[in-house]
Amino acid sequence: MIERRGAAAPAEESSGPGAVSPVLALRAEDGATAEIHRHGAHVTSWCPADDADDRLYLSPRSKFGGSAAIRGGVPVIFPQFAAEGPLPRHGFARTSLWSIGCIAREADGMAEAELVLRDSPETHAIWNAAFKAVLAVSVVARQLAITLRVENVGEKPFSFTAALHTYLRVHDVADAEIHGLRGTLYRVSGDRELVADGEERLPVRDYVDRVYVGAPRRLELRERDRSMIVEMEGFPDAVIWNPGRERAAALDDLEPGDERRFVCVEAAAVQTPVTLGAGRQWAGSQTLTAR
Repeated sequence: MIERRGAAAPAEESSGPGAVSPVLALRAEDGATAEIHRHGAHVTSWCPADDADDRLYLSPRSKFGGSAAIRGGVPVIFPQFAAEGPLPRHGFARTSLWSIGCIAREADGMAEAELVLRDSPETHAIWNAAFKAVLAVSVVARQLAITLRVENVGEKPFSFTAALHTYLRVHDVADAEIHGLRGTLYRVSGDRELVADGEERLPVRDYVDRVYVGAPRRLELRERDRSMIVEMEGFPDAVIWNPGRERAAALDDLEPGDERRFVCVEAAAVQTPVTLGAGRQWAGSQTLTAR
């Protein structure tokens, strides 16, 4: 359903690259925009109002459609984070075709859309759970908000891990620092040993892959001339990732040197899986504010 208020619609759907991945283009009344591919319910672009710069990184070598995952934007990681379990790496949500729920423009001019993924014979072949997942995306002014909701629509409980694998565009990682993590326990992804971060700031100049457990609800990514506020609700953890030069060279969907153009700051539920009983729901959100 599309609800129209004013002269322009809050969203338009078009064919994506190669005409294989339908795309929703959201536009708030103040000019803030976002693009969402139905392939993976993947937010691939976000331009705040009065800002010509896209604040999300999207690789020019990204693959669209089929079994490929898009490199950049905000991949939806569900129902498994990374290779920490028996399912395919990062689950299947990021490579599934989601359906459109509702699209609307609120009284304050905010544009929002919901995309829906339900269990199917294809998902049952990977993960035997009856579920409904909804990704809600809203954009207005200098803010992008994304909420993932998961509902158990079956009769048996299930457990999952999840993340919003957000690629934040930076001018150069050499000048990027993350603030707000001091005193938080973290582990290297794939390991279980926890150590405390004793630093006031986390520079991102090379490879980093950390899961911060019980992370603060508010983090800040700072560059020389701008910053990004990252706020999380419902997601107890945060993941900080950049492949660094050596590992990036092994990624065929990343341009050489482009590892310097992004930092991933991810709202996540990783350390302790979420367990939902029959009829129960869970929600987690990440809100980005560009400054």
